[in-house]
Amino acid sequence: MQDRPRASGREVSAEGSGLPSAQPSYRSVTRPSHALVDRLLNNRHFLGLAFMLPAAVLLLLFLTYPLGLGVWLGFTDAKVGRAGVWVGLENYEFLIGDSVARLALFNTLFYTIAASIIKFVLGLWLALLLNKHLPFKAFLRAIVLLPFIVPTALSAIAFWWLYDAQFSVLSWVLTKLGWIDRYIDFLGDPWNARWSVIAANVWRGVPFIAITLLAGLQTISPSLYEAAAIDGATPWQQFWNVTLPLLTPIIAVVMTFSVLFTFTDFQLIYVLTRGGPLNSTHLMATLAFQRAIPGGALGEGSALAVAMVPFLLAAILFSYFGLQRRKWQQGGTDT
Repeated sequence: MQDRPRASGREVSAEGSGLPSAQPSYRSVTRPSHALVDRLLNNRHFLGLAFMLPAAVLLLLFLTYPLGLGVWLGFTDAKVGRAGVWVGLENYEFLIGDSVARLALFNTLFYTIAASIIKFVLGLWLALLLNKHLPFKAFLRAIVLLPFIVPTALSAIAFWWLYDAQFSVLSWVLTKLGWIDRYIDFLGDPWNARWSVIAANVWRGVPFIAITLLAGLQTISPSLYEAAAIDGATPWQQFWNVTLPLLTPIIAVVMTFSVLFTFTDFQLIYVLTRGGPLNSTHLMATLAFQRAIPGGALGEGSALAVAMVPFLLAAILFSYFGLQRRKWQQGGTDT
């Protein structure tokens, strides 16, 4: 009888040998790197930081770095094309004694205060008017926004034409009405020029205040006015005791932005007057540019620009304390 060939060890089945058969394991092993990524993607704090990172990079490059460089240059005697050396407070001491810088500070404060007050009064009046039931109300609201969306330089050129000493439409109309006997020199007289640039700024800034306050007015419940009317309150009493207190937080925010935009205004002044006549319309922003770029004194111009920061911080603090009234309105206590 022919012997059967013996199987090799590789071919011997484990069946009947008493040994467990070796079965392949299909258990998946999670890599540590994948687990870390999953945890990070499910962490809202990490996602928040990741989403804010691009904005933070832009702010660092285009805001923080220029601000820091400006502060540094304010303490040096840097010129265009030449690195400066540290001079400490010398630039600021010079600006305190400089009559043009003091005039620019006066012009800036006068321009900001006068324009902001006029814009607030007209903006609040326009918001109250647009909040009423008027025909074509949606169309009127769209028209109101036009001065704000027109580019500043284009608006300034239009006003420059209106204020022209020889071809002014305003002077022509007033002459035809018999109110004046000669054309007004809007931009040639110092005080005329100040009020002219204020009027241009008011025309441009009123829509922003009006639309913002209009949004705040629409959040006030009509039942409050009905209750006040039942109690015998007059329209003025309703405005003073209902509308104005509830609008206070919004007024604080909108006026803060108005003051910031007006205080740092540059385009309107630069296109209309370039700071003239006789520096009567130079603001701190326009004078800082003139000293630093055309004048070449980077250190002096930077010091003048940095001197604007305390006034801007004061406007921000005004907004902060104005917002504290919201806690009172919601029944909380100020801290």
